[in-house]
Parts: sequence; C-alpha cells; structure tokens
Amino acid sequence: MSKKIRVVVVDDSALVRSLLAEIINRQRDMECIGTANDPLIAREMIRELNPDVITLDVEMPRMDGIDFLGRLMRLRPMPVVMISTLTERGAEVTMKALELGAIDFVAKPRVGLASGLNDLAEQIVDKIRIAAVAHVRRGVVRDIPVAVAPLHPLGAAVASASPGGLLGRLSTEKLICIGASTGGTEAIKEVLVQMPADSPAIVITQHMPPGFTTSFAARLNGLCQITVKEAVNGERILPGHAYIAPGGKQFHVARSGANYVAVVDDGPAVNRHKPSVEVLFKSAAAVVGRNAFGIMLTGMGNDGAAAMREMKDAGSYNYVQDEASCIVFGMPREAIAHGAADEVLPLSQIAGALLARLRGSPDRVLHRI
Repeated sequence: MSKKIRVVVVDDSALVRSLLAEIINRQRDMECIGTANDPLIAREMIRELNPDVITLDVEMPRMDGIDFLGRLMRLRPMPVVMISTLTERGAEVTMKALELGAIDFVAKPRVGLASGLNDLAEQIVDKIRIAAVAHVRRGVVRDIPVAVAPLHPLGAAVASASPGGLLGRLSTEKLICIGASTGGTEAIKEVLVQMPADSPAIVITQHMPPGFTTSFAARLNGLCQITVKEAVNGERILPGHAYIAPGGKQFHVARSGANYVAVVDDGPAVNRHKPSVEVLFKSAAAVVGRNAFGIMLTGMGNDGAAAMREMKDAGSYNYVQDEASCIVFGMPREAIAHGAADEVLPLSQIAGALLARLRGSPDRVLHRI
C-alpha cells in the first residue's frame, strides 16, 4: 500500500478540528496525525511530526493564521490548504494567503458547521490530495515588472502615458482567453500585471467558489494597468479590461454586431466545475475564432483542454504554462496532450510572448509544439 498523506489540522475551534480529523481519517489514503488550536502549538507539532500537508484556519489566538503562513512559507515551505469563512474579510484574507504560497482553500460555512463541513468533505480531501503533490513555492511576494520587454524605445513609462499608441485598433479585434485552477490566482496576476493599458480584452475562468471572485478581481485591479472586474451578464467586453468569471456561475462570450459581450448564467457544472474553462474556451472557438489567443495556466484535472483544441482548430494561437513553473501541471499537461498548445513556456515568459506576437514581431525562437 502506498504511503498515506499525513495531515496536521490547525484551527481554534474544537468542533472543526474534530470534524476535519474525522473526514481525513475516513479516507484510505490519508490520516490526521495531529491537531492544534493555535499556530504556536502547530509550529512545534510540524517540527516534531513533519506532516505532508497542513490545513490552516485564518482567525486564531496568539498568532493570526496569515502571519503564521507567512513565517512558515519563508522558513519551512510546505503544502497548506486554508480553511476560510465565507465573509468579505475572509475572502480578502484568503487572497492574501494564496499570494503567500497556500496551495488552495476551502470556504468554511458560517452556520450549520457540522453538516456544512461534511457536505464539503469531498472537496476538502480532494484539495488535500492535490496539495500533497503540488510544487510548493516559497512565500515571497515579488515585484513583478509591468512589462517583460520594452514596449517602446522610451520604455514602459510610455505605455502608461500613451495607451492608444501601442497596440491600437488591433485591441478591438483580438480576445485573450485564460483558464486556470489550483495555483491560478498568482499565475493570472503575473500575466495581467504585464499587460499594457491598451491590451486586447481578456476573459478569465479561474476555478473559485461564490464570494471570492469579487475580492480576487479587486486585488488584481489595484495592481494592473488594465481594469480588472467580475464579468456581468450582457456587458460589452472592452479593450484594456479583464473580466473574471463570477464564482458559482458559467461565463462565456457572445457577439452583438461587431462587439463581444459577456454571458453569465446559472448553467450546469461542466467537468465538475462552475465556472468551467471548457465553457469559456468553447465559446471562444465558436465566436472569436482566429482572433483569439488561449492561455492555459496551472491547475488540476483536464477542464478546458478539449475546448482549447477547438480554439486552435478555429485558428487561435495558444500558450500553455510549462511544468516547472506550475503549482499543478494537470490542466496544462492535458492541453498539450490534446494538441492544443502552440507554445509551452515558463509563466514569466507568457505575457511577453503574447505581446510580441500581437505586435507582429516575436523577438525570440518560438517553442512550437
């Protein structure tokens, strides 16, 4: 029998600790080897037991879970799954946790805790399994350059000062489509902060539950030259904007005359996901065709791989994140297996490659598939 995943549960609620331990111990491939009611106890337990994964609450006595996570990821990086309450503050703090290096999170219910956590049992153990095999990165919040390559002889400053002179009319014709899951919040950020103010419109599906995409969009909007927002049903999709699929909804693009418009609805889950990358990419293949660019980023599973191949068959040009820079190489691996990738690149190179192609002057050897 293969080695079990050894988990330490950190939560100030005795009920939550008990419930999580029970959920974990019901699985044949994992075991809860310890529980802690605050980070200081957890620190000693981690040293002593050397777990494979920890689950971590946010609000705890003696040390905030985010402070503890920051120290842990600097000194002893390891897979962490956050347990966060579904509140506005909980959503904002969860985004910070993912930035610091947490692999994923589960939205803890505020009422009906026992029944709620048991309803989430499959999601909890799935995320623990993913965390156990994920590529853990140190929790260093990096300054990401606004542009990978000079946008103009005068440099990136001209990009901000002269938003109309970089990509021009091309921006109204092209559409950039991004799909991501585990590890995707930081990967999406790294791509978007490098996009100039006159970038073509960007549509994004990141697997995320209801209540968290608002904070995700707001955090990105404060970092980027482009405007980042949650998609709203029926709105026109504009250059210089990125639209994020709302958690718990399906998001796809349609045409209204010469314009692209957002369609947000309560359609069924696809590949177990809502929002689903498959839904967004299928619409791009049908509606955008050769004016689309596809980007597949880190994530577990195969959501969007088949539809990304449909995009390529319809004339899109597609970028896939390479294994070394992924937190989880599932969705990118499947996209490559489906023959959907034109280039497989490190995360840090994707935005630069896309911008060079948009300007019609790729300045490096293409890593064609």
